[in-house]
Amino acid sequence: MAKKNAGKPGKTAQEKNDSFPIVGIGASAGGLEALEAFFSHTPSDSGIAFVIIQHLSPKHKSIMGSLLSKYTEMEVLDQKDGMKIQPDKVYLNPPNKNVVIINGTLQLMTPVKTGSVNLPIDFFFRSMADDLGEKAICIILSGTATDGTLGIRAIKGEGGLAMVQSPDSAKYDGMPRSAIATGIVDFIRPVERLPGELLKFVRAPYIDTPKAIRITDDQFSNFVQKVFVLIRRATGHDLSNYKQTTIRRRIERRLAVHQIDKVSHYVKYLQETPSEVDMLFKDMLIGVTNFFRDPEAFKILKNQVLPAMIKTHSPESAIRIWSMGCSTGEEAYSLAILFSEVMDMLKLHFNIQVFASDIDAQAIDHARQGVYPDSIAADVSQERLNKYFVKEKNTYKVKKQIREMIIFAVQSVIKDPPFSKINLVSCRNLLIYMDGDLQKKVIPLCHYTLNPEGILFLGTSESIGEFTDHFHPVDSKWKIFKRKDVYMEKPVDYPSMPFYHGAGASSAHNQKQTAETDIHQIAERVILDSYAPPGVLVNEKYEIVHFMGKTDKYLETPVGKANFNILQMAREGLRFKLTTALHNAVRQKKTTVNEGLRIKYNGSFRIIDLTVRPIVEINLPHNFMLVLFDDKTPPEKFSKSKGELSENDRDPVVTSLEKELESTKEHLQTTIEELETSNEELKSNNEELQSVNEELQSTNEELETSKEELQSTNEELITVNSELQNKVDELSEVNNDINNLLASTDIGTIFLGTDLCIKRFTPAMTNIFNLIPTDMGRPISDITSKIRYKNLTKDGDEVLKTLAHKEVEVQDNKGSWYAMRISPYRTTEYMIDGIVITFIDINKIKNAEESLHVSEERFRSIFEQTSESIALIKPATGAFIEFNEKAHMTLGYTLKEFAKLKIFDLEADRASKEMTKHFKAVLDKGDEVLETRQKTKTGEILNTQISSKAVVIHGEKMIQSIWWRY
Repeated sequence: MAKKNAGKPGKTAQEKNDSFPIVGIGASAGGLEALEAFFSHTPSDSGIAFVIIQHLSPKHKSIMGSLLSKYTEMEVLDQKDGMKIQPDKVYLNPPNKNVVIINGTLQLMTPVKTGSVNLPIDFFFRSMADDLGEKAICIILSGTATDGTLGIRAIKGEGGLAMVQSPDSAKYDGMPRSAIATGIVDFIRPVERLPGELLKFVRAPYIDTPKAIRITDDQFSNFVQKVFVLIRRATGHDLSNYKQTTIRRRIERRLAVHQIDKVSHYVKYLQETPSEVDMLFKDMLIGVTNFFRDPEAFKILKNQVLPAMIKTHSPESAIRIWSMGCSTGEEAYSLAILFSEVMDMLKLHFNIQVFASDIDAQAIDHARQGVYPDSIAADVSQERLNKYFVKEKNTYKVKKQIREMIIFAVQSVIKDPPFSKINLVSCRNLLIYMDGDLQKKVIPLCHYTLNPEGILFLGTSESIGEFTDHFHPVDSKWKIFKRKDVYMEKPVDYPSMPFYHGAGASSAHNQKQTAETDIHQIAERVILDSYAPPGVLVNEKYEIVHFMGKTDKYLETPVGKANFNILQMAREGLRFKLTTALHNAVRQKKTTVNEGLRIKYNGSFRIIDLTVRPIVEINLPHNFMLVLFDDKTPPEKFSKSKGELSENDRDPVVTSLEKELESTKEHLQTTIEELETSNEELKSNNEELQSVNEELQSTNEELETSKEELQSTNEELITVNSELQNKVDELSEVNNDINNLLASTDIGTIFLGTDLCIKRFTPAMTNIFNLIPTDMGRPISDITSKIRYKNLTKDGDEVLKTLAHKEVEVQDNKGSWYAMRISPYRTTEYMIDGIVITFIDINKIKNAEESLHVSEERFRSIFEQTSESIALIKPATGAFIEFNEKAHMTLGYTLKEFAKLKIFDLEADRASKEMTKHFKAVLDKGDEVLETRQKTKTGEILNTQISSKAVVIHGEKMIQSIWWRY
């Protein structure tokens, strides 16, 4: 029967987060490549928030954010305490912190040092199950060990989704295989296909629409009944009395997984796919269980309940515990460990029998193995791990001493007979799955199966309901109750279960039946005491567990240490036949009768018939035998004093045979004693070997712990190495780009340190300095240069001091010109770590400048020597920008006088504004000719023809005018 987390407050956080899904991703060694592949196939506008939990070295600053940003357009953030989760963002866990989600925010917690390995993925997944419930989605990617396995169980128990990278595609398959071994994973895919399955799931009606309209079928209940029929036909189990809300959530989740929007279609799919029936049944039974769940409740049991139970328990009988709905066995083992601890504390030891049952056969098989992932260290203290578990590869195995206390069985509390005479029933978080009618049957069942004063241990969200008259609370908070010795007022319809008196009858009738029952029992006891032969009940170890009648004539009390072994207590003449009969009863399940045995008692002999009969009427976990002594001694044999036989009455042959037999017995007794002595020596040697074995086991556990620590460190180193390798690849790529860039520009560049020693240079630098590759690290002053410049070292020191750039044009020995620029070398942290000197070839620029200069000189000569007046005029103001000598001399002005004039000042009739109109026409058409009259300095009027053309100089429109007299 499944177990489920219960007793938590209403999930307000879940309601708050209904608008978008939150996905937890667990990864360890090899996780970087998997994450890169995952986000490469994940759209940036999916509306999903991703929280990544990795195994990180506490001292290493992770560069995962910068690496992952290349593969997704979503914002990649480092998790901060109290950070609100938002959709379409990726959150990375910090080193040396455990992360939990509470009310949609991330909370960081410092790991508690317990001596065991920290498991951050399990830690976060469990918090997701608590906070998000059925909306929780978890993904396990590449990694070693088993972190995340218990977290998946918690999320699946709440109805969430579990996805795992296929082991074949994972670089390290430890974590994926451990998760898959639970048998409850929904999707196992290569990492590239996981985003697609995730998007299909979150966009399904189960996730994407309100609860009220998740399923479109109006007759949901009718179709669910058909689902129950299919499950009962396939498994034999009827789930119709389970809570409908739980059933509905599980069915809706399967609809979302298979992208089915109607339950009627799902029923058809179940009929066509038998394997889906098994998956649905398993989904119904997913148990959220772990060792010592609710530690405070187990503390109450250990300190208050169990000591009183053990102190008052009869030493002749075993303490019997029943763990109902044990799932994979964690709680059954927890109870066994708890009883063992209490018995050690009280120094009282009893035979402990824990009956653990569940309807899930696969879970019972897992429980029988007693092997659990090493992540149980989060729930089990290191002291308990060392004492009750054996560390194996990535797992812990329950030690034999605890395993032998427990009997696992596939059993349904609904239809199968219960165990009886139980001292403690653990029925935790089982009733929450059942509706009210079924709970009213299970609570009476617990009352029936418990001994008087027996303990009932329920889950924190469960109660005994209306049966308060049958149990009284020991601890109300942790739901621990003690059985009251009263009769149930209602029948309990379970096979092979005694009928509870009083169905519809009065209390007086009950008392009458009880009295009659007592009279019957008294009568039976009188008959047994008066007429039945005395005997004893022994177990398979030949230890007496119960005496019936007086047996002192056949068994004698041993001297010294108490010993109830029947062979040690058997009187002379009985032991040999008794040993054979007991062997037959144990091995062959056969009743053995030995008649006429002569045993020595009180100086005489008695004749008895010995009967050894195995108890086979009921199925018990151990063998029990009934040993009966039927005294056949004739009365006349004891007519003499002390019952001694007369020597005259004895046959000489018989006497001789008796003496010979006596001698043989003595010899046999001696042999037996020698054998027992040898056995004692072997036992002593065996104890020494066990002691040595325990020491070796202790050493092995220490080595396993060291191995775990090394493995954890190795995982962290692998993660760091993977990040660094990606960074190296990135830097190598950038370095190649820079080298190709510098080589392609033909710019000579040399990098010098603060000591002006060469750190790096480009190929073009060999044309300027006599450099070879082995010159790295040498001072620049030691290298001969091909440039005519002696102040390079001085300028380099100056730049380092002032941090100001310096630019100089230099010439080499061949006459080539370079623009030399010296700049400080700044790191990404803005630290000065040397200088950078660049040499740009400016020969073409120099040649162009020289050619331009020659052209300007030639133009100037023509400009000045021409016979026409030429001027460059600014059209807006009419100011002269440039003019030749002819222009000012023709009009009688000096150079300085003419430079102050404007073209409009030369017009004979300024009121006509002919020049303004002329310039406007030139600017519109591009050129224009004007005949006008100009006034000289002396006032003379000259008839002049002006030819103007629009030109652009430095981006501004000018007018070039030529005029001459006519």
